[in-house]
Amino acid sequence: MDPEQSTSQGNSPAPASADAVPAAGTAAGPGRIVLAATPIGNVGDASARLIGLLETADIVAAEDTRRLHRLVQSLGITVAGRVISYHEHNEAAKTGELLDQVRSGKTLVMVTDAGMPSVSDPGFRLVEGAVAAGLTVTAVPGPSAVLTALALSGLPTDRFCFEGFLPRKAGERTSRLADLDAERRTMVFFEAPHRLEPMLRALHERFGADRRAAVCRELTKTYEEVIRGTLRELLRWAETNEVRGEIAVVVGGAPEREPGKPEDQVAAVNALIAQGIRLKEAVAAVADDARVSKRELYSAVLAAR
Repeated sequence: MDPEQSTSQGNSPAPASADAVPAAGTAAGPGRIVLAATPIGNVGDASARLIGLLETADIVAAEDTRRLHRLVQSLGITVAGRVISYHEHNEAAKTGELLDQVRSGKTLVMVTDAGMPSVSDPGFRLVEGAVAAGLTVTAVPGPSAVLTALALSGLPTDRFCFEGFLPRKAGERTSRLADLDAERRTMVFFEAPHRLEPMLRALHERFGADRRAAVCRELTKTYEEVIRGTLRELLRWAETNEVRGEIAVVVGGAPEREPGKPEDQVAAVNALIAQGIRLKEAVAAVADDARVSKRELYSAVLAAR
């Protein structure tokens, strides 16, 4: 039986609910896709719902079938359904086949190596196709490296954004960080251990040495480590240590800029005017950027003439 179904008491049928779904393998219409979160390190974090679905689903689509095999061995369970390899290199070719199986009434469970499918992992293309086809997609939530790193970072958690992996090429990485220059929310990144040092150097150069950050390594595993400090301190740590394991980097958002004084912005307005921009438009542009009153800046420009 699907672990999400309610069991009946005595001879009375179970009450209907919005969460009730057909058990795996039934012919009660189209099936469903379940995005199932897997442990990010500690196998004890596997949920009862994940275990039940792995044991009963018709199909298990896995990013790495070897990792899935190790997981089910550790859990002491058996996958009864068909196991299919589904990863970034074959998802374009296999998505249609999987959607056809769901249309025929199959329950398909999607798992990745760690955490929630489609979050910096395969799965988005499958969900996109299912939504377009009007098929049911649900999720079994669970461990998340993004949220775990954010919670442990000691940085503000009320507003945050996830940026995944930065580009490997220096120029593209610099351009991406320039786009985040004014980002006020706490930022969460993933990074490979051998690229951590150049990444921290790029963050240091773009956001400044004193920006607060945290490097979260091997979360939930035996050698879990969270190093907190300024980007200067974290870069020094990365330069002097051999970094291993899976890495999440959390960076504090840009500090709020102090409002400037109108008279300090007169030269900027005049520079725009020299480029052929009208006084009123130049004042508006500079005032918005410097967070000063347009009226006071306009008066300051006239007074300086």
